[in-house]
Amino acid sequence: MSGVLARINPAALALPGGILTLICLMVVPTPAVLLDVFFVLNIALSVAILMAAMNAEKPLDFSSFPSVLLFATLLRLSLNVASTRVVLVNGHQGGAAAGHVIEAFGAFLVGGNFAVGLFVFMILMIINMVVITKGAGRVSEVSARFTLDALPGKQMAIDADLAAGLLTADEAKARRREVATEADFYGSMDGASKFVKGDAIAALLILGVNIIAGFVLGMVSHGLSAGDAAEKYITLAVGDALVAQVPALLLSIAAAVIVTRVADNRDLAGQIGGQLANPGTWLPVAVILGAIGMIPAMPQTVFLPAAGLAGWLWHKLGQRAARPAPIKEDASPPDPGRIALEEVSDHTLVTVELGYGLVHLVDDRRGSPLVARITGVRKQLSQGFGFVVPQFRVRDSLDLAPMDYRILLGGVPIGTGNLRPDKVLAIDAGEVREGANLPGEQTLDPSFGCPALWIVPAQRDLAIAEGYLTVDASTVVATQLNQLLGERPGALFGPDEMKAVLDAVKEHSAGLVEAVTPQPLSLAALTRLFRALLEDGLPIAHPLPILSALSLAVQQSHEHERLVELVRAELGGMIVGRICPPGERLPVLTLDAQLEAAIVQGLSDPVTGQPVIEPDLARSIGEHVAALVAGRGVGAAQMALVVQPRARRALAALLRMRAPSVLVLSIAELPAAQPIEVVAVIGAPAPSPPALPPAAQPHETESAFA
Repeated sequence: MSGVLARINPAALALPGGILTLICLMVVPTPAVLLDVFFVLNIALSVAILMAAMNAEKPLDFSSFPSVLLFATLLRLSLNVASTRVVLVNGHQGGAAAGHVIEAFGAFLVGGNFAVGLFVFMILMIINMVVITKGAGRVSEVSARFTLDALPGKQMAIDADLAAGLLTADEAKARRREVATEADFYGSMDGASKFVKGDAIAALLILGVNIIAGFVLGMVSHGLSAGDAAEKYITLAVGDALVAQVPALLLSIAAAVIVTRVADNRDLAGQIGGQLANPGTWLPVAVILGAIGMIPAMPQTVFLPAAGLAGWLWHKLGQRAARPAPIKEDASPPDPGRIALEEVSDHTLVTVELGYGLVHLVDDRRGSPLVARITGVRKQLSQGFGFVVPQFRVRDSLDLAPMDYRILLGGVPIGTGNLRPDKVLAIDAGEVREGANLPGEQTLDPSFGCPALWIVPAQRDLAIAEGYLTVDASTVVATQLNQLLGERPGALFGPDEMKAVLDAVKEHSAGLVEAVTPQPLSLAALTRLFRALLEDGLPIAHPLPILSALSLAVQQSHEHERLVELVRAELGGMIVGRICPPGERLPVLTLDAQLEAAIVQGLSDPVTGQPVIEPDLARSIGEHVAALVAGRGVGAAQMALVVQPRARRALAALLRMRAPSVLVLSIAELPAAQPIEVVAVIGAPAPSPPALPPAAQPHETESAFA
């Protein structure tokens, strides 16, 4: 039993308990003392609701108001039923029989004259029903209509901000939830305003019932005269009506305040006070009141002091407006451990992390040299790839040594390095004069692994004269970033970049885009295909021929690998033209027929179906091709390895690591009119030297001479 009670939430029982109490008030006879307590509680609750409505910065801050208004109305009606029972049963005993609260409202507030009480009650009814309730109901009705009409536009604005990157997914969800809550709130307020109006009508009917029933019961059941019955019952009925009408008036004012509020970062008192604090508001008030006070028939003792008060307000507010705004100083001392970095972007696909000793490289006061270099790298990569590379992010990291940096792609480190920000890196790229002796700290260039020295800036001219390539610390990071990302164009290309390419093409060739997407290829499939082209070294700066080739390829197949080969075959002239000028012979490498057949018919990947080259054979082919490239020397024309279509992808992946300068083509990609020059056949047996004729025997020689 104790375990069950422990699992019960007391807060969850409050609302059911309150509803049960309201039902008991309507059904069970209530003592006058308890009735006084509930009347005071009703007035306090009404004042609390009014204060909450006035202190809310915007209507949605009190979004539970319609439900609160319902329960407050039910409480008041329950008290009306309970007080009616007490008045009709015990009214003949005098005013105290119905409780001290009703007696006070019926005797003290209206002076014991029930006629005056009736008129006061009617005036309160008119104010509540005709002025406040009707106006608040109209405002809530119009607000609900306009809010519902504006709902689609607000949803579209949220979607547009989300697509533009101005909002995160969580912020967009919160905005959508707020818009939906706003529509529900004003719709509920439109109906809740009817509670107040119905409550006012019910109060009028209950007053009529109390007067008529009390007058009759007093004379018939208790033998009172008409005057005594009227004095006792009507006075109590009016007091009961006034006790209920005051909280009803407060709730009507609260409902009107809620629906007429405009969203602001201040409460209602601050909002009104701030907007009435304009000095120009009070000068006309002072002039007009002073002019009225100068009329002889007017009470000058009232108007002239009021005019003086308005003039004093104008003077004081003018002085406050002319006073310079105080400079806000941060009371808390600055945190010396906090490092402020200018972030390049909110996108974190590519991140450069710096040790705390390198953060001055992105300091605005020092020109942010690293940020400028990274921006240049991004522009260079975008031009080379043919799409806008996502922005990079630079941040500090306490996990790194003070002078270390790290480059991350999708959160995975792809490169690291160590810098000397106050020095210059002198790189030996193979052109250093023999016997050069340059003092400095020995290291390796992090981009290409060349020997290098960290030297002081004063020795930069000497290093250049000795044949070194000199770069500063920011350029070291930018060069490595360019080198690492230049090898991974596919990792930087995603659906957003694909959509940007399609949107640009759609402006001039909408039909071409519609021929390939969203049918038969989705945005994801199209992104995957373009990423494969980028990984093969084919830029997409000219997407029109690529999409044209794709529109033809989709008529033959929708399978990814097959589409890539068909598109490449259609773009063969473009691929070859990037390494071979028009009219010149293309240096070509080929594979021996048996070797190529062994690759094509050998092992294959069970997932993709692509051939898998055995490790020893792959090493042999890679070394052979690398040796041929090295043997041609620096500046020689770029070579191409021409193979069967099925073997192209496996050999391209192999040579991308062993000999990246060699372009791997399938036979289908080689244009028919392209002249070629076969440089070597890889895997062919070496030609044997010509055989010498056998030595002549002595007797044969003799016979020949004979």
